Parts: sequence; C-alpha cells; structure tokens
Amino acid sequence: MNSDTFYKLLLNEVETYKSYLETNKNDWIVKGFIDINKNIYTITNDTKVVSKIIEILLIPKLEKFAKDNSLTLELPTKQNYYPDLTFKDRKGNLFAVDFKSSYYENNTVNGLTLGSYWGYFRDRNSKKNTDYPYNSYCSHLVLGMLYKQSIIAKKRKICLFP
Repeated sequence: MNSDTFYKLLLNEVETYKSYLETNKNDWIVKGFIDINKNIYTITNDTKVVSKIIEILLIPKLEKFAKDNSLTLELPTKQNYYPDLTFKDRKGNLFAVDFKSSYYENNTVNGLTLGSYWGYFRDRNSKKNTDYPYNSYCSHLVLGMLYKQSIIAKKRKICLFP
C-alpha cells in the first residue's frame, strides 16, 4: 500500500467518527466517569483528559479499520513514544498516525504540539522515543480533534467537531 492509498482510506474512515462520538444534538456521548460504588464524576475540559477519552473510544474502530484493510495496528511500547498508532501493511510498510487535540474559542484554536524537535524529528534514523525510526514510515499523519468548551446551565458540555 502506498501513502496516498492509506491517506484516502483513513480519511474515509474518520469521516464517520463525529456521529460516533456525538449525539444528534451535538452532545458528547461521554458524560463522566463512574466508580465501583456508582459515583459519577463529571469530566473536565482539560485537553489531556478529553484527548485520552477520544483515543480510548476510537482505538477499537481503528483496529477494525486496520483489519478491514489488511493492516495490523501497533500501539507504542511506551507512553511517550511516537506515533500513537503504527499501521503496517502485508509488505511491512509503516504508516504513522498521531492523535492531536485542542479546543477552540471564537474561531481560534488554543494550539497543538507536533512532537519533539530534539527527538525523532531532528535525527530521523534514531529510535529515541519511537519503536521505529522516523524515516521508516511511508507517511506521517495527524488525526486532529478539535472541540469547543462551553458552560451550559452550570454544567460542562464538550462539543466535538461542530
């Protein structure tokens, strides 16, 4: 598989994710956390929390995407490794997909970070903070997720991809 084919397949796949993560009224399907005593904790607008929840929800869909397209999906062996997802085709070609999320306000995105200049971006043959050298990937894609933070009736509401 080449990078253009992978990109088109992934783009087609992620177009379905908005309806998967939101209700018809643009409310996020996740409202909080529940513990074993059935106490419910509302999530915060913190980007790290929101992005981790999105990743947890999307990984099974991306595993199915991989299987449907004769790919294998590899997660990084360590938490701080690039990329978040490595797809591998039958010939061993690698495709990097990294999750990035941020919120926006008044049509302005808060900001996104794209990795470490001192790590894999600088020395593309290094395996520092990555399972495969940066240059071994056929393509590097970002799965960007923007959400809007708003307070509605003293309750937090997160609206993804409005």
